[in-house]
Amino acid sequence: RGLMVDTARHFLPIRTLLHTIDAMSYAKLNVLHLHLSDTESFPLQFRSRPKLWDGSYSSRERYLKQDMRWLVEHARSRGIRVVPEFDVPGHAASWCVGYPEVCPSDPTCQQPLNIATNKTFELINDIVAECAGVIDGGDDEPALFEDVFFHLGGDEVDTSCWENDSEISAWLKNHNMSSDEGYEYFVKRVASIARKHGRRPVQWSEVFDHFKGQLHPSTVVHVWKQDTNVTEVVEYGFDALINVGYSNHSWYLDNLHVPWDQLYTNEPCEGIPEHRHDLCARVLGGHGEMWGERVDASDLDSTVWPRLAAIAERLWSPQQLRNVTAALPRIETFRCLLLERGVAAAPVHNPMSREGPPGVGSCYEQRRIR
Repeated sequence: RGLMVDTARHFLPIRTLLHTIDAMSYAKLNVLHLHLSDTESFPLQFRSRPKLWDGSYSSRERYLKQDMRWLVEHARSRGIRVVPEFDVPGHAASWCVGYPEVCPSDPTCQQPLNIATNKTFELINDIVAECAGVIDGGDDEPALFEDVFFHLGGDEVDTSCWENDSEISAWLKNHNMSSDEGYEYFVKRVASIARKHGRRPVQWSEVFDHFKGQLHPSTVVHVWKQDTNVTEVVEYGFDALINVGYSNHSWYLDNLHVPWDQLYTNEPCEGIPEHRHDLCARVLGGHGEMWGERVDASDLDSTVWPRLAAIAERLWSPQQLRNVTAALPRIETFRCLLLERGVAAAPVHNPMSREGPPGVGSCYEQRRIR
């Protein structure tokens, strides 16, 4: 039962994230998925690779390792796991600022990361190793992220930059690979790096859609695309996380037009044959996704809450419990409780989720807007 927050499109101060963890605990959520880097920025410090955070927006919009340790411990004490994501090979142009050698040579086309050099995989190895507590060729320190899950992204990979780069296209040709086979090689190799460091790789829908049963069985498939067949994912024996986006019941919380009741009726095991309880058991849960293109610390609370509470209740409830009328007073009351605890949750019935209240009145006397 999780929340993904995107700290790369807009930097979120550490105290904002601590506040979010507190709010998550009120709704019995137990996983914070941190989308830590993307095309736009790389804000996290790495001792083994000190130039990575040269890709941050500014020197004031960065996380020290001690900040992240504080966050992970704050979450642990509230029963919340922290799962990091470093999305590769696409969504990684910010890496090129500090380490241009891991990117294609054309400065206008810097992702996917350069498959043709081992320096790319050495950098990824150092990131995973330091997150797991191994740096500088074997020196141990406490793991930065203790959780066994390690999200490696793998989505929205446009390989045209590889095809148009003379070095990379020559490497693919020499290895008798198409660009799609290069993509397969990349996502499998980085997953093996995660496993080497005792981590379980999580990868987005496209990785399964392209390569299906060729993936290592330990892979967790994170389903965000409507055309990814969840039944097929679990029939292949993979575990799955669900947060299908861009639909009328999307769990993408930045889809502001999707109301809480549509989120509430989105059942993760929908479509899996009812008698196949063994398959539904492979759906480990799901996340509300707070993509950050239009969200920063000023509107994070009202974007996420109270709709995330509807997702939380769906994830801890039996499949058959989907009575929106019965759930309504619970989410209305919970929204008021959030306000009392300093969480700026938006009104339940807004046509657009983070708008303010339509008029005067008590939080406890809410009425549906018609």
